[in-house]
Amino acid sequence: MTTKNLALRHGSFASFAARESTNFATSENTTQPPVLKMRRSQENKVIMSASVLDIPINKISGEPTTLAEFKGHVLLVVNVASKCGLTPQYEGLEKVYEQYKGQGLVVAGFPANDFRAQEPGTNEEIQTFCTTNFGVKFPLFEKITVVGPEKHPLYKTLIEEQPKAVSLSEVPFREKLKGYGIEGNPEPEILWNFEKFLVSRNGKVVERFAPDTQPDAPELKAAIESELAKS
Repeated sequence: MTTKNLALRHGSFASFAARESTNFATSENTTQPPVLKMRRSQENKVIMSASVLDIPINKISGEPTTLAEFKGHVLLVVNVASKCGLTPQYEGLEKVYEQYKGQGLVVAGFPANDFRAQEPGTNEEIQTFCTTNFGVKFPLFEKITVVGPEKHPLYKTLIEEQPKAVSLSEVPFREKLKGYGIEGNPEPEILWNFEKFLVSRNGKVVERFAPDTQPDAPELKAAIESELAKS
C-alpha cells in the first residue's frame, strides 16, 4: 500500500490538524400582516414535508434542479470543502462513484463554507479545483449553508430524517476535533465537512456517517451495496 493510500485511509490527521488550527441570525419582523404570516407558515410546512428529492437546489453551474433528477438511484450526499484536512476524500468519493454508478449510485457534492471558511471559492473555482486535482466526475451543486438558522432546506430535511451520524472510528471525530481545540456543533447539526447521508432509491434518508468515514470504509460500502440491491 502506498504512502498516499495510507494517508487517505487514516484521514491524514497531521495535515488536518495543521489546517484546522490556522483557520477559526437573522430575525423576522414580528409585526407581519396575518396573511403573510399564514403564507410563510404554509411554505414552511411544504418544505418540512418535502422529500429530499423534491427540494429546489442549483447545479454548480447555477442551473435550477432537484435531486428528483436521480429518482430511482441511491444517493450519497456529502458536504464538501477544498481547504480541509479531509479534502483528499474527494478522490475516494470519485472511486466509489465510478465503482457503483453502473448499479445506480450517485454521489452528490454540496460545497459549504461553514467550517472555518474552508470553502471560500466561487462555484466555478470549486468545479475547477475538483476536476483538476481529483478528477471529480460525480455531480457537484451550488455552494450552500448546511448549519445554523440559515441552513438550506435540503440539509434541514436530511438532518431531520437522520439526526445522528454513525462513527466508525475508535476515537469519535468530535473528540478528535476537541483535541485540536475545536468545539464541534452539537447534535443533530452537521459536525464538519464531509458528513455523508445515504438516500434510498425512493428518497428515504437511511443512514448518516461521520466526516472521517473514509469513502472506501467497508461499513459504508456495505450500506451502499445493501441499498443498491433493493428495487
